[in-house]
Amino acid sequence: MPVDPVLAFYGDCAFYTALVLYLVAMVLQTVEYAAQRSAEPVGARAGDGGGVVTLTWPPGESAPRSRAARAGRVAVSLTVLGAAVHGVSLLLRGLAAGRVPWGNMYEFTSAVCFVAVVAWLVVLVRQRDIAPALRELGGFVLLPVVILLTLAGTVLYAEAAPLVPALNSYWIAIHVSAASIASGMLLVAGVASALYLVRIRFEARQAGGSRFAGRLPGSALLDRLAYRTTVVAFPIWTFMVITGAVWAEAAWGRYWGWDPKETVALVVWVVYACYLHARATAGWRGARSAWINVLGFAALLFNLFFINIVVAGLHSYAGL
Repeated sequence: MPVDPVLAFYGDCAFYTALVLYLVAMVLQTVEYAAQRSAEPVGARAGDGGGVVTLTWPPGESAPRSRAARAGRVAVSLTVLGAAVHGVSLLLRGLAAGRVPWGNMYEFTSAVCFVAVVAWLVVLVRQRDIAPALRELGGFVLLPVVILLTLAGTVLYAEAAPLVPALNSYWIAIHVSAASIASGMLLVAGVASALYLVRIRFEARQAGGSRFAGRLPGSALLDRLAYRTTVVAFPIWTFMVITGAVWAEAAWGRYWGWDPKETVALVVWVVYACYLHARATAGWRGARSAWINVLGFAALLFNLFFINIVVAGLHSYAGL
């Protein structure tokens, strides 16, 4: 099927528009977070361990966060708009090329970031009771999204084109979509675990701790966010590994050949399995399990970039 250059052009325009919207949203959420850091309440910051925060202010004065809070709400609205435009960019890329819109590194990275943003918005909707506390994490979630999309739109960019023969299979719609969904959700979980480690370090040294860390939501909330997101993403990653083996048997005549991509995908699966097991083991809850989750996220990024770009293997056919 010939590529439609008009749809491909508008798809690229939508991609860069979404990137700008995410960037502005990230800046606004950083403004909200910075304003919170600059506020000096009379009472100490308190929480129930689950992220619910209470601040007291001098008599006759209101909390100096009204403008910052509005900036945060606008940031969420821009994130929603960015996700909608981002989804349109993927749709137009798929229509332009007449295939699924994750046939190369540029498109796959875009799909992963789209899932990460949608997963984050779903968390905000499902946790309405603590949405203000969670909303301040949006800048931390959008930071890796903006970085990855910038890399995708510059270093990894590829023109819309038909699939290479090795990818021309219905399995790409099953296997690679599972990989992008799981990777996007695990991005959110990785950010939550990293912030959890920063937060508990502050709690251990609260007398002279960092104000940056002190303004994060409670450690219990961050730990729960990371765990619940990983619990949902892990079965999808498992499904991705299984369908990859089935596709490999159909394409290459064997289920497993220890290709670098296959091997690191399995390593990622083992690390996240260890994380979930650690969370179920009393002695490994808290910082130890969070470090495992961060290690899993690092292995995920290693698999996404280093293995795809630097290491040669049977999965190196998609190009940049």
